[in-house]
Amino acid sequence: MNASPFHPGELMAQALAGGGSGGAAIRDFMPDQHRQFFALLPALFACLPDTDGHPIATVLTGAPGFVTSPDERTLRVAAMPSPGDPAHGLLRPGTPVGLLGLEFETRRRNRANGTVTDADGDGFTVAVRQSFGNCAKYIQTRRLSPGPTATADAVSTTGLDPAAAALIGEADTFFVASRSALPDRDAGGLDISHRGGRPGFARITDGRLEIPDFRGNRYFDTLGNLLEDPRAGLLFLDFENGDLVHVQGLVQISWERTSDAPEGAERIWTVDVKRTIRRPAAMPLRGAFDAFAPTTLQTGDWS
Repeated sequence: MNASPFHPGELMAQALAGGGSGGAAIRDFMPDQHRQFFALLPALFACLPDTDGHPIATVLTGAPGFVTSPDERTLRVAAMPSPGDPAHGLLRPGTPVGLLGLEFETRRRNRANGTVTDADGDGFTVAVRQSFGNCAKYIQTRRLSPGPTATADAVSTTGLDPAAAALIGEADTFFVASRSALPDRDAGGLDISHRGGRPGFARITDGRLEIPDFRGNRYFDTLGNLLEDPRAGLLFLDFENGDLVHVQGLVQISWERTSDAPEGAERIWTVDVKRTIRRPAAMPLRGAFDAFAPTTLQTGDWS
């Protein structure tokens, strides 16, 4: 690894925020506990670029064990994006990817990024370049179980249709995909991160999303990427019926907290929505709500 695991955008974000982290937990290999963790999961959150390079956030599912790790620098995923997924057909050798494993029942999560080395109809293999664990902040616990999928077509719009807006307005969880300006350098790449808060913490104002940024691990992987490349992909889930909403847009970051921001927000970032894809009952998992994270309960609502 380089002396610093952070690229210039991440270091800039840390400076703008008044301090960062040494990044000691960021490795160029996966510890055994991370390799074993991925194999336990029924869902894997992923990001990759579309044909224009804009990040897409999505989720892949399978029976536990569909993600395996042949060695400490390799992940094999026995699943591919299905038709209707904006990531469908885009995973091929050389594609940069970001991966996030999250166990909703325990709030455990681990991240990895790297490059696809091979892909076929059954899945794809990733050469891991960075691997690190995340804290349990803002993760609401849920009990996942299988659920039915629908055959309804995906609905694509240039903004937020009423159904997508309603889902986002109730969401306490979403995932954000971002990329650095040079995804092939050692400290850069594609990244997908979890965000959590009280229901509706991603506020819709005049067709834009306003998102409070609560205190995290101080790595600033997402905001550091967005300083270099403002394109982002977001994924919202309806855990009750399996609906998915993919959002692509351009981000602006306000480093000063606004007066109406929820308690606990250190800054606000906004997403100018360019494209939305809503996929009814596309996820074959359901998540029965259990409890808000203690850190979520320390945050507030929008004024």
